Amino acid sequence: MGAATTKRRALLLLAAFLGLSGPALGIETDRERLWSALATPGHVVLMRHADAPGTGDPAAMRLGDCTTQRNLGARGRAQARQIGEAFRQRAIPVALVLTSQWCRTRETAELLALGPVEEEPAALNSFFGRPGEREAATAALRRRLAALPPQAATVVMVTHQVNITALTGVFPASGEMVVLTRDPQGGIVTVGRLPPP
Repeated sequence: MGAATTKRRALLLLAAFLGLSGPALGIETDRERLWSALATPGHVVLMRHADAPGTGDPAAMRLGDCTTQRNLGARGRAQARQIGEAFRQRAIPVALVLTSQWCRTRETAELLALGPVEEEPAALNSFFGRPGEREAATAALRRRLAALPPQAATVVMVTHQVNITALTGVFPASGEMVVLTRDPQGGIVTVGRLPPP
């Protein structure tokens, strides 16, 4: 464990003990650093869909039929709009918005209002409850990321917790964004996490 990680862990424990909020630890500064990074080419936002009450989907879930799925609630729709507004307030250029085929991801992507939305099923569709699909889905996501032009404006990918965790090890909250970039060898680097509003 590096010195920086040890120091951050100690600060978080101290904050929990003292009841300090994020800005007291400089987390707000880190958030603005990540927004600034998104204004430069070559970054990808891997976003978990906004708040959708419940877990998983009903047993009879069918793609293309939102009435059979777990969908965004009012809080999730407001959350998605707020996130899109945060992009616009900071004038973050967005080259592409991709989504899984689930209704809650597509609605999140559309409510961001950052540009036309394209489905990317192989890379972004959920494999929740089907762990045997994890490896193929993660490989497809890696290929899609590798195919992005390295100097493109920010690309936003709206997907599911399982997909994000499988690629990055991060367990995101609903509406949370994981900021990625590529290293010189073409590997994926996690730059940081932007919590939901």
